[in-house]
Amino acid sequence: MNILLIAGGWSSEREVSLSGARQIHAALETLGHRVTLLDPLADFDSIVEASRRADFAFLNLHGAPGEDGIVQALLDASGCPYQGSGARASLLALDKAASKQLFRQGGLLTPDWELLTAPPGPDWRPGFGLPAFFKPNAGGSSVGMSLVREAAELPAALDAAFAQSRAVLAEPALDGPEVTCAVLGGEALPPILIKPKACIFFDYQSKYVQDAAEEICPAPLPGDTLEAIRRAALAAHGLLGLAGYSRSDFILTPQGPSILETNTLPGMTSTSLLPRAARVHGLEFPDLLARLIELGLAEKSRRSGLD
Repeated sequence: MNILLIAGGWSSEREVSLSGARQIHAALETLGHRVTLLDPLADFDSIVEASRRADFAFLNLHGAPGEDGIVQALLDASGCPYQGSGARASLLALDKAASKQLFRQGGLLTPDWELLTAPPGPDWRPGFGLPAFFKPNAGGSSVGMSLVREAAELPAALDAAFAQSRAVLAEPALDGPEVTCAVLGGEALPPILIKPKACIFFDYQSKYVQDAAEEICPAPLPGDTLEAIRRAALAAHGLLGLAGYSRSDFILTPQGPSILETNTLPGMTSTSLLPRAARVHGLEFPDLLARLIELGLAEKSRRSGLD
């Protein structure tokens, strides 16, 4: 097939996107596909034209555009199939405050939160107290995210988060290990236990600096805990109306897994969390890409049948 690989863009996660795209490009070629790279930073105005010449678009975008549904909407308009979720579901998942409303209404545990749409006054404190996390409401890779233990740390944390997003989400810092669980084609993959080595939470450095965190797959947890994580990941996938694949992040609490967010275009270097879980599941990196293309084509047929 002629595959249009869309990666890069202009979000703070641009370099992560391009790093993954290089490995995706090589793997797609090993599968026999002809691959053309399109970077929205330089060629956003060419997406519709280029996608009309392609048999399939493979998205490796993080943040906006891409995870916000804009590129998916353009591809839908041009009739080009792609992997993963459509525009509406992508937008819901990227907005943390919106997705958390759906999680809670659907019966999932999720930390309390406060959405800040403008920097608060100097005396403001979150209603649930400190310590708390502050993060961009629409963003990923922990860019602009801070853990605040004392009020004196609030101004710097808010500045960092608002520098990345027009709205900021505050959440209480839950005490417990972090796990992540991917969904692929309606099946939950083996959960991964995450243990940052140098930092107290899974920040940008822990995610992308080699050996900065232990990522243990399958997670060495009791069977009933693993099953609860899988059920929660599948439920989040369904509540947001996602398609193809996703990856949800959790904190394990005494009450059960508490969901933080769901990623619709998770990291796709060969050592990223989703490919790691897929490998344990029996899918090497090229096989995972082939499966995502298969699911994307099936989703395009399903949507066409509804029109």
